[in-house]
Amino acid sequence: MKLRTVEQEPRLSRSKCLIIGIVMIAATAVILLAMGRVPICECGYVLLWTPASDVAGSSQHIADWYTPSHIIHGFLFYLFMWLVFRRASVCERALGAIFIEAAWEIVENSPWVIDRYREATIAATYTGDSVLNSVFDIVWMLVGFAFASRAPVWLTVLIAIVFEALALWAVRDNLTLNVLMLVYPVEAIKTWQGG
Repeated sequence: MKLRTVEQEPRLSRSKCLIIGIVMIAATAVILLAMGRVPICECGYVLLWTPASDVAGSSQHIADWYTPSHIIHGFLFYLFMWLVFRRASVCERALGAIFIEAAWEIVENSPWVIDRYREATIAATYTGDSVLNSVFDIVWMLVGFAFASRAPVWLTVLIAIVFEALALWAVRDNLTLNVLMLVYPVEAIKTWQGG
């Protein structure tokens, strides 16, 4: 089963959607830079993947153990956009998903949320994302969105479960625990995560 609907003629061409999406992502980067976020890791180099053992490098490079969470965001945003904007084309829905993810990246890197992460989760040394990481978080979300737009629902759900289990195993954290600990911190989970 796929989440499909008969789409109306798109109001925006694919090329216009692509240009608007790139502008939205670039605007997010500019806003983050204006907020004082570092462009790349303060270590001075860029990694494709940050291993679990590099806690300081997490959220600073292209991908890390939180990347699966952003791919799952894409799955969820595809579902949301499909439910709410059924008459929109997939590329128009993708712009909505970019807007939501970009807004989250800006909020996530605000002093209030950074302090909340430090206080409520095991991320006591979290200083926020680099701009590079935030931009790639949006790109990873788009990868998830594109996958969900083409794959059967059962496969998308299965991959989300595998991603959650894999991140839980690797770093004792995942999207589910991240949301729970931000909204309603549980001391027993925080202790377990601290290992």
